[in-house]
Amino acid sequence: MSEMQDYQSSLSDPGSRKFETFSYLPAMEKDEIRKQLQYIVQQGWNPAIEHTEPEHAFDHYWYMWKLPMFGETDVERILGEAEACHKAHPTHHVRIVGYDNYRQTKGLEFVVFRGKPV
Repeated sequence: MSEMQDYQSSLSDPGSRKFETFSYLPAMEKDEIRKQLQYIVQQGWNPAIEHTEPEHAFDHYWYMWKLPMFGETDVERILGEAEACHKAHPTHHVRIVGYDNYRQTKGLEFVVFRGKPV
């Protein structure tokens, strides 16, 4: 059996916090992000972009960047909106959400840009 790895994560260090499964992996390249966006589109989910300050990522709702992109199927356009959000808020975490309107829940969400705490 392999050794268990301890991921050093704590509430007192916002930069160390993990948000979801992908946070434990190396940062995704754009092609890997595109594949996740393609999955959102293939499922028929509505993509949305959210952002927040690193120090508030766990105890506040995340801000929505514009409205959800209802019916959007262009992966490049979705990625472009995430990049625009990051450019407008370079110190914030930015995540992409795939809303499943059939089940009335999030089907997928992942952080694409990590902000630096001030």
